[in-house]
Amino acid sequence: MSESSQLEDKMSNVQLDGTEPAPTVDGEDDVVDPWNVTSKSMTGVDYDKLIKKFGSSKIDDELIARFEKVTNKKVHHLLRRGIFFSHRDMHSILNLYEQGKPFFLYTGRGPSSDSMHLGHLIPFMFTKWLQDVFDVPLVIQLTDDEKSLWKNIKPEEAKKLAYENAKAIIACGFKQDSTFIFSDIDFMNPSFYLNILKIQKLVNGTTVKAIFGLKDFDSVGKFSFPAIQAAPSFSSTFPLIFNKNHKVPCLIPCAIDQDPYFRLTRDVAPKLGYVKPALIHSTFFPALQGANTKMSASDLNSAIFLTDTPKQVKNKVNKHAYSGGQATVEEHRELGGNCDVDIAYQYLTFFLEDDDKLEQIRKNYTSGALLTGELKKILIDTITPIVTQHQEAMKGVTEEVLAQYMTPRKLKFDF
Repeated sequence: MSESSQLEDKMSNVQLDGTEPAPTVDGEDDVVDPWNVTSKSMTGVDYDKLIKKFGSSKIDDELIARFEKVTNKKVHHLLRRGIFFSHRDMHSILNLYEQGKPFFLYTGRGPSSDSMHLGHLIPFMFTKWLQDVFDVPLVIQLTDDEKSLWKNIKPEEAKKLAYENAKAIIACGFKQDSTFIFSDIDFMNPSFYLNILKIQKLVNGTTVKAIFGLKDFDSVGKFSFPAIQAAPSFSSTFPLIFNKNHKVPCLIPCAIDQDPYFRLTRDVAPKLGYVKPALIHSTFFPALQGANTKMSASDLNSAIFLTDTPKQVKNKVNKHAYSGGQATVEEHRELGGNCDVDIAYQYLTFFLEDDDKLEQIRKNYTSGALLTGELKKILIDTITPIVTQHQEAMKGVTEEVLAQYMTPRKLKFDF
Protein backbone atom coordinates (compact mmCIF):
# COMPACT_ATOMS: atom_id res chain seq x y z
CA MET A 1 0.00 0.00 0.00
CA SER A 2 1.10 3.60 -0.52
CA GLU A 3 2.72 5.53 2.28
CA SER A 4 0.16 6.54 4.86
CA SER A 5 0.69 10.28 4.39
CA GLN A 6 0.05 9.99 0.65
CA LEU A 7 -3.05 7.92 1.30
CA GLU A 8 -4.40 10.51 3.71
CA ASP A 9 -4.00 13.25 1.10
CA LYS A 10 -5.90 11.19 -1.44
CA MET A 11 -8.69 10.28 0.94
CA SER A 12 -9.20 13.89 1.98
CA ASN A 13 -10.10 14.78 -1.59
CA VAL A 14 -12.19 11.76 -2.56
CA GLN A 15 -15.49 10.65 -1.04
CA LEU A 16 -17.63 7.62 -1.63
CA ASP A 17 -20.86 8.53 -3.40
CA GLY A 18 -22.94 7.94 -0.26
CA THR A 19 -23.26 9.89 2.94
CA GLU A 20 -20.35 8.23 4.74
CA PRO A 21 -16.94 9.95 4.33
CA ALA A 22 -13.98 7.93 3.14
CA PRO A 23 -11.72 6.73 6.00
CA THR A 24 -8.36 8.34 6.59
CA VAL A 25 -5.08 7.10 7.98
CA ASP A 26 -2.94 9.32 10.19
CA GLY A 27 0.55 9.41 8.73
CA GLU A 28 2.16 10.41 12.04
CA ASP A 29 0.55 7.84 14.31
CA ASP A 30 -1.20 4.59 13.42
CA VAL A 31 -1.33 2.89 10.04
CA VAL A 32 -4.44 0.72 9.67
CA ASP A 33 -5.52 -0.83 6.38
CA PRO A 34 -6.50 -4.35 5.26
CA TRP A 35 -2.84 -5.35 4.87
CA ASN A 36 -0.88 -3.30 7.42
CA VAL A 37 -1.37 -2.50 11.09
CA THR A 38 1.37 -0.56 12.87
CA SER A 39 1.58 1.95 15.70
CA LYS A 40 4.42 3.96 17.19
CA SER A 41 2.95 3.38 20.65
CA MET A 42 3.72 0.19 22.58
CA THR A 43 0.13 0.29 23.84
CA GLY A 44 -0.99 -0.21 20.24
CA VAL A 45 -3.53 1.48 18.03
CA ASP A 46 -5.57 4.39 19.38
CA TYR A 47 -9.01 2.88 18.81
CA ASP A 48 -10.98 5.95 19.88
CA LYS A 49 -9.17 7.93 17.20
CA LEU A 50 -9.77 5.14 14.70
CA ILE A 51 -13.52 5.17 15.42
CA LYS A 52 -13.57 8.89 14.71
CA LYS A 53 -11.61 8.50 11.48
CA PHE A 54 -13.67 5.58 10.18
CA GLY A 55 -16.97 7.05 11.31
CA SER A 56 -18.19 3.98 13.16
CA SER A 57 -19.88 3.90 16.59
CA LYS A 58 -18.31 2.89 19.87
CA ILE A 59 -19.86 -0.08 21.67
CA ASP A 60 -21.03 1.46 24.93
CA ASP A 61 -22.61 0.18 28.13
CA GLU A 62 -26.07 0.90 26.74
CA LEU A 63 -25.55 -1.36 23.73
CA ILE A 64 -24.10 -4.14 25.88
CA ALA A 65 -27.06 -3.90 28.28
CA ARG A 66 -29.48 -4.06 25.37
CA PHE A 67 -27.59 -7.03 23.92
CA GLU A 68 -28.05 -8.93 27.19
CA LYS A 69 -31.70 -7.92 27.51
CA VAL A 70 -32.60 -8.95 23.97
CA THR A 71 -30.71 -12.26 24.01
CA ASN A 72 -31.24 -13.04 27.71
CA LYS A 73 -27.56 -14.06 27.86
CA LYS A 74 -24.44 -12.53 29.35
CA VAL A 75 -22.37 -11.03 26.56
CA HIS A 76 -19.16 -12.72 25.46
CA HIS A 77 -16.05 -11.71 27.39
CA LEU A 78 -14.55 -10.33 24.17
CA LEU A 79 -17.47 -7.92 24.00
CA ARG A 80 -17.68 -6.88 27.64
CA ARG A 81 -13.90 -6.23 27.74
CA GLY A 82 -13.99 -3.94 24.73
CA ILE A 83 -12.09 -6.25 22.40
CA PHE A 84 -15.09 -6.00 20.11
CA PHE A 85 -15.35 -2.26 20.49
CA SER A 86 -16.98 -0.65 17.45
CA HIS A 87 -20.03 -1.24 15.29
CA ARG A 88 -22.23 -0.11 12.46
CA ASP A 89 -25.99 -0.61 12.87
CA MET A 90 -25.77 -3.24 15.61
CA HIS A 91 -29.01 -1.87 17.07
CA SER A 92 -30.78 -2.77 13.82
CA ILE A 93 -29.64 -6.38 14.19
CA LEU A 94 -30.97 -6.50 17.75
CA ASN A 95 -34.24 -5.06 16.48
CA LEU A 96 -34.50 -7.87 13.95
CA TYR A 97 -33.82 -10.49 16.61
CA GLU A 98 -36.43 -8.95 18.91
CA GLN A 99 -38.97 -9.01 16.10
CA GLY A 100 -38.17 -12.59 15.10
CA LYS A 101 -36.99 -11.50 11.65
CA PRO A 102 -34.12 -13.25 9.84
CA PHE A 103 -30.55 -12.14 9.27
CA PHE A 104 -27.27 -13.94 8.65
CA LEU A 105 -23.62 -13.79 9.70
CA TYR A 106 -20.71 -13.34 7.31
CA THR A 107 -17.02 -13.43 8.17
CA GLY A 108 -13.87 -14.60 6.45
CA ARG A 109 -10.24 -15.56 6.40
CA GLY A 110 -7.40 -14.73 4.01
CA PRO A 111 -5.34 -17.94 3.81
CA SER A 112 -1.67 -16.94 3.65
CA SER A 113 -0.25 -20.00 5.46
CA ASP A 114 -1.26 -23.58 6.11
CA SER A 115 -1.58 -22.96 9.85
CA MET A 116 -3.66 -20.35 11.64
CA HIS A 117 -2.43 -18.62 14.79
CA LEU A 118 -4.12 -17.52 18.02
CA GLY A 119 -5.01 -14.14 16.59
CA HIS A 120 -7.00 -15.82 13.82
CA LEU A 121 -9.09 -17.57 16.47
CA ILE A 122 -10.53 -14.34 17.87
CA PRO A 123 -13.12 -13.50 15.17
CA PHE A 124 -14.10 -17.16 14.89
CA MET A 125 -14.53 -17.59 18.65
CA PHE A 126 -16.83 -14.59 18.69
CA THR A 127 -18.66 -15.56 15.50
CA LYS A 128 -19.36 -19.01 16.92
CA TRP A 129 -20.84 -17.36 20.00
CA LEU A 130 -23.01 -15.15 17.79
CA GLN A 131 -24.15 -18.20 15.82
CA ASP A 132 -25.06 -20.02 19.04
CA VAL A 133 -26.88 -17.02 20.54
CA PHE A 134 -28.85 -15.94 17.48
CA ASP A 135 -29.23 -19.33 15.70
CA VAL A 136 -28.81 -17.86 12.22
CA PRO A 137 -27.01 -18.93 9.02
CA LEU A 138 -23.29 -18.25 8.73
CA VAL A 139 -21.21 -17.91 5.57
CA ILE A 140 -17.41 -17.89 5.78
CA GLN A 141 -15.43 -16.58 2.82
CA LEU A 142 -11.89 -17.83 2.18
CA THR A 143 -10.22 -15.16 0.07
CA ASP A 144 -7.65 -17.34 -1.68
CA ASP A 145 -7.93 -15.05 -4.70
CA GLU A 146 -6.94 -12.02 -2.62
CA LYS A 147 -3.89 -13.76 -1.18
CA SER A 148 -2.78 -14.79 -4.64
CA LEU A 149 -3.05 -11.16 -5.77
CA TRP A 150 -1.29 -9.53 -2.80
CA LYS A 151 1.18 -12.24 -1.83
CA ASN A 152 3.72 -14.14 -3.89
CA ILE A 153 1.44 -17.20 -3.94
CA LYS A 154 0.23 -19.08 -7.01
CA PRO A 155 -3.58 -19.40 -7.24
CA GLU A 156 -3.35 -23.18 -6.94
CA GLU A 157 -1.32 -22.90 -3.74
CA ALA A 158 -3.64 -20.24 -2.31
CA LYS A 159 -6.61 -22.53 -2.92
CA LYS A 160 -4.81 -25.38 -1.16
CA LEU A 161 -4.12 -23.13 1.84
CA ALA A 162 -7.80 -22.14 1.91
CA TYR A 163 -8.87 -25.75 2.35
CA GLU A 164 -6.31 -26.31 5.10
CA ASN A 165 -7.56 -23.19 6.88
CA ALA A 166 -11.14 -24.38 6.47
CA LYS A 167 -10.31 -27.46 8.54
CA ALA A 168 -8.98 -25.25 11.35
CA ILE A 169 -12.10 -23.09 11.19
CA ILE A 170 -14.42 -26.11 11.35
CA ALA A 171 -12.48 -27.28 14.43
CA CYS A 172 -13.75 -24.15 16.23
CA GLY A 173 -17.11 -25.94 16.51
CA PHE A 174 -19.40 -24.26 13.98
CA LYS A 175 -22.70 -26.02 13.37
CA GLN A 176 -22.62 -27.97 10.11
CA ASP A 177 -26.31 -27.47 9.38
CA SER A 178 -25.98 -23.70 9.81
CA THR A 179 -22.58 -23.00 8.20
CA PHE A 180 -21.33 -22.71 4.64
CA ILE A 181 -17.59 -22.21 4.05
CA PHE A 182 -16.39 -21.37 0.56
CA SER A 183 -13.23 -20.68 -1.42
CA ASP A 184 -13.61 -17.73 -3.78
CA ILE A 185 -11.74 -19.62 -6.48
CA ASP A 186 -14.10 -22.60 -6.27
CA PHE A 187 -17.37 -20.79 -5.55
CA MET A 188 -17.45 -18.27 -8.41
CA ASN A 189 -20.97 -19.23 -9.53
CA PRO A 190 -23.50 -17.15 -11.53
CA SER A 191 -25.23 -15.56 -8.51
CA PHE A 192 -21.92 -14.63 -6.88
CA TYR A 193 -20.49 -13.19 -10.09
CA LEU A 194 -23.68 -11.30 -10.92
CA ASN A 195 -23.47 -9.38 -7.63
CA ILE A 196 -19.76 -8.78 -8.15
CA LEU A 197 -20.49 -7.33 -11.58
CA LYS A 198 -23.26 -5.08 -10.22
CA ILE A 199 -20.92 -3.74 -7.54
CA GLN A 200 -18.06 -3.22 -9.99
CA LYS A 201 -20.31 -1.08 -12.22
CA LEU A 202 -21.00 1.29 -9.31
CA VAL A 203 -17.41 1.77 -8.11
CA ASN A 204 -14.80 3.64 -10.13
CA GLY A 205 -11.04 3.29 -10.04
CA THR A 206 -10.54 6.66 -8.33
CA THR A 207 -12.65 5.53 -5.38
CA VAL A 208 -10.81 2.21 -5.05
CA LYS A 209 -7.44 3.99 -5.19
CA ALA A 210 -8.55 6.42 -2.49
CA ILE A 211 -9.88 3.76 -0.13
CA PHE A 212 -7.19 1.12 -0.60
CA GLY A 213 -4.18 3.18 -1.70
CA LEU A 214 -3.71 1.33 -4.98
CA LYS A 215 -1.36 2.62 -7.67
CA ASP A 216 -1.77 2.68 -11.44
CA PHE A 217 0.86 -0.06 -11.73
CA ASP A 218 -1.07 -2.42 -9.41
CA SER A 219 -2.71 -5.40 -11.07
CA VAL A 220 -6.27 -5.06 -12.31
CA GLY A 221 -7.13 -7.92 -9.97
CA LYS A 222 -6.44 -5.73 -6.94
CA PHE A 223 -8.82 -3.09 -8.27
CA SER A 224 -11.59 -5.62 -8.82
CA PHE A 225 -11.17 -7.61 -5.61
CA PRO A 226 -13.13 -5.30 -3.23
CA ALA A 227 -16.33 -6.23 -5.08
CA ILE A 228 -15.58 -9.91 -4.40
CA GLN A 229 -15.33 -9.33 -0.65
CA ALA A 230 -18.44 -7.15 -0.76
CA ALA A 231 -20.73 -9.59 -2.59
CA PRO A 232 -21.20 -12.14 0.27
CA SER A 233 -22.79 -9.32 2.31
CA PHE A 234 -25.89 -9.79 0.15
CA SER A 235 -28.17 -12.80 0.54
CA SER A 236 -28.78 -13.02 -3.22
CA THR A 237 -25.21 -14.32 -3.55
CA PHE A 238 -26.43 -17.54 -1.88
CA PRO A 239 -29.73 -18.55 -3.57
CA LEU A 240 -29.58 -22.10 -2.19
CA ILE A 241 -29.42 -20.81 1.39
CA PHE A 242 -31.85 -17.91 1.16
CA ASN A 243 -34.32 -19.23 -1.43
CA LYS A 244 -33.58 -16.25 -3.72
CA ASN A 245 -34.61 -13.77 -0.99
CA HIS A 246 -32.28 -10.86 -1.78
CA LYS A 247 -33.14 -8.69 1.23
CA VAL A 248 -32.00 -10.79 4.21
CA PRO A 249 -29.80 -8.45 6.32
CA CYS A 250 -26.24 -9.34 7.23
CA LEU A 251 -24.02 -8.90 10.31
CA ILE A 252 -20.27 -9.01 9.75
CA PRO A 253 -17.93 -9.66 12.71
CA CYS A 254 -14.40 -8.67 11.67
CA ALA A 255 -11.27 -6.83 12.73
CA ILE A 256 -11.43 -3.08 12.20
CA ASP A 257 -8.83 -3.21 9.39
CA GLN A 258 -11.43 -4.87 7.15
CA ASP A 259 -13.88 -1.99 7.55
CA PRO A 260 -12.86 -0.17 4.31
CA TYR A 261 -14.23 -3.06 2.25
CA PHE A 262 -17.60 -2.80 3.93
CA ARG A 263 -17.78 0.98 3.84
CA LEU A 264 -17.71 0.55 0.09
CA THR A 265 -20.31 -2.23 0.40
CA ARG A 266 -22.63 -0.08 2.50
CA ASP A 267 -22.37 2.69 -0.06
CA VAL A 268 -23.46 0.55 -3.02
CA ALA A 269 -26.09 -1.55 -1.20
CA PRO A 270 -29.06 0.88 -1.48
CA LYS A 271 -28.25 1.54 -5.12
CA LEU A 272 -28.71 -2.17 -5.77
CA GLY A 273 -31.88 -2.42 -3.69
CA TYR A 274 -30.05 -4.40 -0.99
CA VAL A 275 -29.78 -3.92 2.77
CA LYS A 276 -26.61 -2.31 4.13
CA PRO A 277 -24.61 -4.88 6.13
CA ALA A 278 -24.15 -4.23 9.84
CA LEU A 279 -20.68 -4.67 11.34
CA ILE A 280 -19.10 -5.35 14.69
CA HIS A 281 -15.36 -4.66 14.86
CA SER A 282 -12.60 -6.16 16.98
CA THR A 283 -9.26 -4.73 18.04
CA PHE A 284 -6.08 -6.38 16.80
CA PHE A 285 -4.38 -9.33 18.41
CA PRO A 286 -0.82 -8.12 19.04
CA ALA A 287 2.41 -9.81 18.07
CA LEU A 288 4.46 -11.38 20.83
CA GLN A 289 6.97 -8.56 20.38
CA GLY A 290 4.44 -5.87 21.30
CA ALA A 291 1.07 -4.25 20.65
CA ASN A 292 2.49 -1.80 18.09
CA THR A 293 1.88 -4.46 15.44
CA LYS A 294 -0.32 -7.52 14.96
CA MET A 295 0.63 -11.16 14.70
CA SER A 296 1.90 -12.24 11.29
CA ALA A 297 1.67 -15.71 9.81
CA SER A 298 4.88 -14.97 7.93
CA ASP A 299 6.90 -14.37 11.13
CA LEU A 300 7.00 -17.62 13.10
CA ASN A 301 8.31 -15.91 16.23
CA SER A 302 5.58 -13.26 16.27
CA ALA A 303 2.78 -15.74 16.76
CA ILE A 304 1.54 -18.78 18.66
CA PHE A 305 0.33 -21.14 15.94
CA LEU A 306 -2.48 -23.63 16.39
CA THR A 307 -0.04 -26.35 15.32
CA ASP A 308 2.57 -25.47 17.97
CA THR A 309 3.50 -28.06 20.57
CA PRO A 310 3.22 -27.25 24.29
CA LYS A 311 7.00 -26.89 24.36
CA GLN A 312 6.92 -24.42 21.48
CA VAL A 313 4.15 -22.42 23.15
CA LYS A 314 6.17 -22.24 26.37
CA ASN A 315 9.40 -21.26 24.62
CA LYS A 316 7.75 -18.57 22.49
CA VAL A 317 6.01 -16.95 25.45
CA ASN A 318 9.08 -17.04 27.67
CA LYS A 319 11.50 -15.87 24.98
CA HIS A 320 9.50 -13.47 22.81
CA ALA A 321 6.54 -12.08 24.78
CA TYR A 322 7.18 -8.39 25.42
CA SER A 323 7.28 -7.64 29.14
CA GLY A 324 5.84 -4.70 31.02
CA GLY A 325 7.92 -5.60 34.04
CA GLN A 326 10.97 -3.89 35.51
CA ALA A 327 14.63 -4.69 34.85
CA THR A 328 15.19 -6.41 38.21
CA VAL A 329 13.07 -8.27 40.74
CA GLU A 330 13.76 -5.57 43.30
CA GLU A 331 12.60 -2.79 40.98
CA HIS A 332 9.56 -4.78 39.98
CA ARG A 333 8.54 -5.38 43.59
CA GLU A 334 8.86 -1.64 44.21
CA LEU A 335 7.44 -0.16 41.01
CA GLY A 336 5.21 -2.92 39.64
CA GLY A 337 4.52 -3.88 36.03
CA ASN A 338 2.68 -2.13 33.22
CA CYS A 339 -0.28 -4.21 32.04
CA ASP A 340 -0.95 -1.78 29.19
CA VAL A 341 2.14 -2.97 27.31
CA ASP A 342 2.74 -6.43 28.79
CA ILE A 343 1.88 -9.02 26.14
CA ALA A 344 1.27 -11.89 28.56
CA TYR A 345 -1.40 -9.83 30.28
CA GLN A 346 -2.83 -8.59 26.99
CA TYR A 347 -3.20 -12.15 25.73
CA LEU A 348 -5.01 -13.11 28.92
CA THR A 349 -7.63 -10.45 28.21
CA PHE A 350 -8.45 -12.40 25.05
CA PHE A 351 -8.39 -15.94 26.43
CA LEU A 352 -8.94 -15.94 30.21
CA GLU A 353 -12.71 -15.93 30.62
CA ASP A 354 -12.84 -15.40 34.40
CA ASP A 355 -13.23 -11.64 34.97
CA ASP A 356 -12.44 -11.79 38.67
CA LYS A 357 -9.26 -13.79 38.13
CA LEU A 358 -8.12 -11.43 35.38
CA GLU A 359 -8.68 -8.40 37.58
CA GLN A 360 -6.71 -9.98 40.43
CA ILE A 361 -3.83 -10.72 38.04
CA ARG A 362 -3.89 -7.10 36.91
CA LYS A 363 -3.77 -5.80 40.48
CA ASN A 364 -0.99 -8.19 41.50
CA TYR A 365 1.18 -7.41 38.48
CA THR A 366 0.64 -3.66 38.74
CA SER A 367 1.56 -3.70 42.44
CA GLY A 368 4.66 -5.82 41.88
CA ALA A 369 3.33 -8.80 43.84
CA LEU A 370 3.29 -10.87 40.62
CA LEU A 371 6.55 -11.21 38.67
CA THR A 372 6.85 -11.32 34.89
CA GLY A 373 7.89 -14.97 34.86
CA GLU A 374 4.86 -15.85 37.01
CA LEU A 375 2.55 -13.92 34.70
CA LYS A 376 3.98 -15.69 31.66
CA LYS A 377 3.38 -19.04 33.35
CA ILE A 378 -0.29 -18.13 33.88
CA LEU A 379 -0.54 -17.33 30.18
CA ILE A 380 1.16 -20.57 29.16
CA ASP A 381 -1.20 -22.55 31.39
CA THR A 382 -4.17 -20.70 29.85
CA ILE A 383 -3.41 -20.95 26.14
CA THR A 384 -1.73 -24.37 25.97
CA PRO A 385 -5.03 -26.24 26.58
CA ILE A 386 -6.72 -24.06 23.94
CA VAL A 387 -4.08 -25.00 21.37
CA THR A 388 -4.04 -28.70 22.26
CA GLN A 389 -7.85 -28.94 22.31
CA HIS A 390 -8.01 -27.34 18.89
CA GLN A 391 -5.48 -29.86 17.62
CA GLU A 392 -7.65 -32.69 18.95
CA ALA A 393 -10.72 -31.20 17.26
CA MET A 394 -8.76 -30.96 14.00
CA LYS A 395 -8.30 -34.74 14.01
CA GLY A 396 -12.04 -35.12 13.57
CA VAL A 397 -12.17 -32.86 10.51
CA THR A 398 -11.85 -35.49 7.81
CA GLU A 399 -12.07 -34.83 4.08
CA GLU A 400 -15.68 -35.99 4.26
CA VAL A 401 -16.48 -33.50 7.02
CA LEU A 402 -14.70 -30.74 5.10
CA ALA A 403 -16.79 -31.49 2.01
CA GLN A 404 -20.01 -31.24 4.03
CA TYR A 405 -19.21 -27.69 5.11
CA MET A 406 -17.91 -26.55 1.72
CA THR A 407 -20.61 -27.98 -0.53
CA PRO A 408 -23.15 -25.34 -1.67
CA ARG A 409 -26.46 -26.44 -0.16
CA LYS A 410 -29.59 -25.40 1.67
CA LEU A 411 -29.05 -24.97 5.39
CA LYS A 412 -31.62 -25.75 8.09
CA PHE A 413 -33.37 -22.38 7.80
CA ASP A 414 -36.46 -21.43 5.78
CA PHE A 415 -36.66 -18.10 3.98
